[in-house]
Amino acid sequence: MGDVEIYTDGACRGNPGPGGWAAVLRSDGQERILQGSATQTTNNRMELTAAVCALNALTQPSHVILYTDSEYVQRGISEWLLTWKARGWKTANKKAVKNQDLWQQLDTAADRHQVDWRWVRGHAGNAGNEYVDRLANAAIDEMLGNNLP
Repeated sequence: MGDVEIYTDGACRGNPGPGGWAAVLRSDGQERILQGSATQTTNNRMELTAAVCALNALTQPSHVILYTDSEYVQRGISEWLLTWKARGWKTANKKAVKNQDLWQQLDTAADRHQVDWRWVRGHAGNAGNEYVDRLANAAIDEMLGNNLP
């Protein structure tokens, strides 16, 4: 198994609104950047999408340290997911889990790897987090045509 360090982030202009996501994967001195956007989405969907796409980009089972500034993602995968599945994708209030499609994709993607989910405070000087934040926002700008010279 290879060792991989991943930073992920999602961004949204309005919530809902145009959104972007980014992930940086680092292993053996190599770096790979993934980015994407959506015209009408939420910040939580972009955060989840970044993690799903990053894990799905790995071609072999890996030891992964995944950094996210989203407590929703970190706590969801580490604390809430098993209970949601046991309840048939319902919350404690018997409501449907929001973003169930992405949670199921994340569960499947993470199952192929050994993932250490680490929360980092956003906009607090963590270089990896700041980098993916810029990339996620750049994905929105590119989609909206705001990257003109």
